[in-house]
Amino acid sequence: MNRTPNLATLLESFFGKRLIEQRNASPLTAATYRDALRLLILYVSEQTGREPCQLQVSHLDRDVVLGFLEHLERHRGNGARTRNARLTAIRSFFRHVAANDPASLALAQRILEIPLKRTVLKAPRHLSSSEIDSLLDAPDRQTALGRRDYAFLLFLARTGARVSEAIGVDAADLHLARPRQVLLRGKGGKQRLIPLAPDLARALEALCREMELGYDERRPVFVGAQGGRLTRFGAIHVVRRAHKYAAVRTPDLGQVKVSPHLFRHSLAMRLLQSGTDLVTIQAWLGHANVSTTNRYAEADTAMMRRSLELAGIASRPSQRFRPKDSVLTILESI
Repeated sequence: MNRTPNLATLLESFFGKRLIEQRNASPLTAATYRDALRLLILYVSEQTGREPCQLQVSHLDRDVVLGFLEHLERHRGNGARTRNARLTAIRSFFRHVAANDPASLALAQRILEIPLKRTVLKAPRHLSSSEIDSLLDAPDRQTALGRRDYAFLLFLARTGARVSEAIGVDAADLHLARPRQVLLRGKGGKQRLIPLAPDLARALEALCREMELGYDERRPVFVGAQGGRLTRFGAIHVVRRAHKYAAVRTPDLGQVKVSPHLFRHSLAMRLLQSGTDLVTIQAWLGHANVSTTNRYAEADTAMMRRSLELAGIASRPSQRFRPKDSVLTILESI
């Protein structure tokens, strides 16, 4: 006889089977979903006066979830994007609930109908070519640490790789003879080949030679202080260290919050502004959907203005509308 799964069982199977086995989600995605559901469970526990282990799926109804989303915005200061990210995780869990707990199907459907909040499209922050150059000039390449930092920053700037993809590169993923390219492992285990710019290929070749890395070895290209693979925290520290020194020479750069992901945005905008089509940029960045890539084009108003000028639209003189009959004259005068 099949027993109705409880909340704990559903959570365990959601992360163990749906996210990891079926969707092949990255550890970062799993952690993001975990945090969202943990916040929800703690919120419901506080609202109901029950311990988390005493909660059932029925305690997580539509009104409770809506209250949680409002709590995120009002009391935790989360913006619409963060609120939507939390809701996406919750909806993903309740799709799992609907498939595995028929008794909770109606409850799950009501939660799945909660809409995402509309957000105002903002231009992705990106660095100019001169700002990128300032960051690349920051490491002291007379030292082994500086050469490692330079190669890592150049890798982010030239490939647009996610930080997890960059620190995951092994020597065997590099092909430094023509055609120069690197194999990146993206979200969901998807792989893609990215061309290597000549200066990056030279920096990687020098780094591998210094580390005595063979190109057939499954050893990390970017290593941390203890000799192991560079961690996400270590990668952030490399960027912050370069930012600190670059800001001394480029004061305006000191006002910008620089992260590894900002290099990715910057390359995407440079590719777009150079005339690269969206499908190519999508493949380069490893976006699952071109709509994700499209936000760069939608946000680049400067490129839109140039398009108007090139098309000769902006220079055409406007003509004042003139109504042609008495009825339109009356409407125009209101």
